[in-house]
Amino acid sequence: MRIELTEEQRMIREMAREFAEKEVKPIASAIDREGRFPHETIKRMGELGLMGITIPEQYGGSGADVVSYALAMEEIARVCASHSVIMTVNNSLYCEPVLRFGSEEQRRRFLLPFASGQKLGCFALTEPQAGSDATNQQTIARRDGDSYLLHGRKIFVSNGRESNAALVFCQTDKAKRHRGISAFLVEKGTPGFLVPRVEDKLGLRASDTAEFIFEECRVPAANRLGSEGEGFKIAMAGITGGRIGIGAQAVGIAMGAYERSLAYAKERKTFGTVIAQHQMVQWMLVNMATQIEAARLLIWRAAWLKDHGEPYGVAASMAKLYASEMAMRVTTDAIQVHGGYGYIKEFEVERFFRDAKITQIYEGTSQIQKLVIARHLFGIES
Repeated sequence: MRIELTEEQRMIREMAREFAEKEVKPIASAIDREGRFPHETIKRMGELGLMGITIPEQYGGSGADVVSYALAMEEIARVCASHSVIMTVNNSLYCEPVLRFGSEEQRRRFLLPFASGQKLGCFALTEPQAGSDATNQQTIARRDGDSYLLHGRKIFVSNGRESNAALVFCQTDKAKRHRGISAFLVEKGTPGFLVPRVEDKLGLRASDTAEFIFEECRVPAANRLGSEGEGFKIAMAGITGGRIGIGAQAVGIAMGAYERSLAYAKERKTFGTVIAQHQMVQWMLVNMATQIEAARLLIWRAAWLKDHGEPYGVAASMAKLYASEMAMRVTTDAIQVHGGYGYIKEFEVERFFRDAKITQIYEGTSQIQKLVIARHLFGIES
C-alpha cells in the first residue's frame, strides 16, 4: 500500500476543502441550530461530483476511487457533519448498491440522476425491532401479479424526508428469515408511501432522519433490486462499504474539534501565559493529533483494499470502530481544552461533540464492529 496520495486524490481533497471552507462553514452553525436541511449547498455538492464520487461517469458520478471518497468525506465533516452524512448515505447506501446490483434500466433511472446530484436517495433497513439485528425484518412485500404490495414501518432513515427514492428492504418469504429478504427501489409519491415523522436529534441536526410507513404500497416488480431473497446481501454490502465513509466522517469531526482546540490553546491565557504552554494541555492536544492520524491511516487502508478488489470488511470494521471511538474521545477533550467556553454553542466544539456520538451507532454500533472482528479472529461463520 502506498501512503502518498496521487495527484488526483490531492486535487479532490483540495476541492472538497475549498468548498467546505467557503460555502459550508459559514452556514454550519446556523443550520444546526435551526435544524434546516441545506438544499443549496447539497445541490452544489452534486455539481462538484461529491454525491456520486465513486460512481462511473457514464452513470452520473465522478469515477474516483474510494480513497478519494474518504478524503472528501473528511474535509466535509471537518466543518459540518450534517453535510457529510447526507453525502455518505447517497454515495454508499444508495448509489453503490444500485450500481452493483441494478439492471441497466435501473441504473439509468435510479442511479444516474442520484449520482449526479439531481436527486437524493436513502436507505430504509432499520425497524423498531430490527436495529443491530437487521435480519428481524417485519416489513413485508407480497407479490401481486407484476408488482409487490409493501406493508410495514421503517425508522431512522437518513435523508428520508428529503429523498426522491428509497432503497427499502422487506420480507418476501418470512420462513427463510434473512434469506427471504428482498430489496426494492421505491419512489417518493408512490401511493401508500408515507413519511409521518422526522426525528428531533442530538446531533446532525441539519440532516433529516425520518420514519416511513408503507400501507399496501404498490411497487412494480421491475423495481426489485437483485433477485428475491438477495436483499440481506445487498444491505450488508452497502453497510460494509459505508463503514469507510462513516470512519472518514468521524476523522473529519475529530479534526474539526482538534483544530479549534489548538487555535484556542494558542490564544487563551491562564496564570500569565497561553494555555498551550501548559504541559497538561499540550499532552491532550498531542493525544488528539496522534489518535486522529492513526484513525486516518486505518480508513485509508480499508479504502485501498476496496479499491484493489481485496477483502476489506474486517478492515472497514476496525477502521470504523477505532475512528468513532476516537472521535468521542477527541471531541470530549476539545470541550475540556475550552473549559467553560466549550459548553457554549458560540465556540462550536459542543456541536462536534454532539455530532460525534452517532458515529458509534449507525452503520453498525461499536459493539457490532467488535463482533465482526471477533468472528474473523476466531474463524466463526457469520
